[in-house]
Amino acid sequence: MRLPLSLIAGALMVATPALAQAPIPVGHLMDNSGATSDVGVPYGQGVADTLAWVNQTRGGVAGRRLAVSGFDYGYQAPRAVSQYQSWAQRERVVAIQGWGTADTEALVRFVTRDRIPYISGSYSAALTDAGGTSRRQGVEPAPFNFFYGPSYSDALRGMLQWAAEDWKARGQQGRPRYVHMGANHPYPNSPKEAGEALARELGFEVLPAIQFALTPGDYTAQCLTLKNQGANYAYLGNTAGSNISVLRACQTVGVQVQFLGNVWGMDENAMKAAGTAANGVVFPVRTASVWGASAPGMETMRAISRVSDQSGNAYRPVHYLAGACAAMLMVEAMETAAEGGGQITGERIRNGFYARQDWVPRGFDGVCAPSTFTAQDHRGTMRVALYRAQVSGNTSQGSVQELMAAGTMALQPVATINLPRRADWLGW
Repeated sequence: MRLPLSLIAGALMVATPALAQAPIPVGHLMDNSGATSDVGVPYGQGVADTLAWVNQTRGGVAGRRLAVSGFDYGYQAPRAVSQYQSWAQRERVVAIQGWGTADTEALVRFVTRDRIPYISGSYSAALTDAGGTSRRQGVEPAPFNFFYGPSYSDALRGMLQWAAEDWKARGQQGRPRYVHMGANHPYPNSPKEAGEALARELGFEVLPAIQFALTPGDYTAQCLTLKNQGANYAYLGNTAGSNISVLRACQTVGVQVQFLGNVWGMDENAMKAAGTAANGVVFPVRTASVWGASAPGMETMRAISRVSDQSGNAYRPVHYLAGACAAMLMVEAMETAAEGGGQITGERIRNGFYARQDWVPRGFDGVCAPSTFTAQDHRGTMRVALYRAQVSGNTSQGSVQELMAAGTMALQPVATINLPRRADWLGW
């Protein structure tokens, strides 16, 4: 049976607006209950609030609401892989906000095959070799993997460069001693070799690594080892929850060392929990400012915060802000994909990440640090901003908001290290 052209044209006119209004399916993998939930909760809340805010204030993307499917996988990589299959095959998501290193790395081949941009909370350097040009063993091309901020390896490189200068500035003699600490797990191990290699290059004596679990526990033995080794700089590769246990134990046994926290290893909540044991920890912050700073984009961030805190009184730690910036990169890449009536497909979203240089989402000036991605190199930034945790008194009384307002706790800017974009560091 042949239909008249007028009927076919009419059917297309009806179908096209309907398609344009169809929600955009997006996956959101989070750890609200597993080993990294101490930092997963604020980061995931930042992502969720931002995507909800985009729906509320902008009507979604190109007139289409974001249909966000959230899943708490408890930091169990097999559950993440299973959920990914559901999202890719049944819900047909066009992009995913992801989380951990073990699961993100396990999914690289899947997201590449399915052409689904995956914006993770893992900053493993292995995810940055988009074009497969590094040819490093175990590093696969990852053209659909992105993250906001410096990689774990580059953040550690920045801290080591600062530590080398700090050693000289304090007039110390001889070679400083450096040690890597963390669980035997893909996440804390991710920057281990890269950090130790640069430490040697900078003149450090590299000590045998010290292992401690991703969960809180009694780490007195590890602290005694640290003390006996005579380490000067120690990298904490785990999330804040277990790092708090280490900091307390080391304070008890009298360890004198400069701790370097990884990006998930310290925040305002951890400062409150650890008390004065956290005082002096230096760690990288991904955003251009922290909560409450007088940056133009802070009003936008406060509006996002009210999505889950209508009172507007909640203090948002550094991970919340980073989650918001990561979500906005995805949103604006979608907007680029939709320009000129284009379809919002995974491939077009991926290309949207390459459309800007020194990219700060609109309305987030002074909060989201600039990012630049290319088809070969997904190191979004080589800028490493370092802060020092300052805790000057009892943190058991009062909220984080009150302690920060009173000055009992503070985040002190230490240095901003601009690393060279060395080709031999790509994917490593």
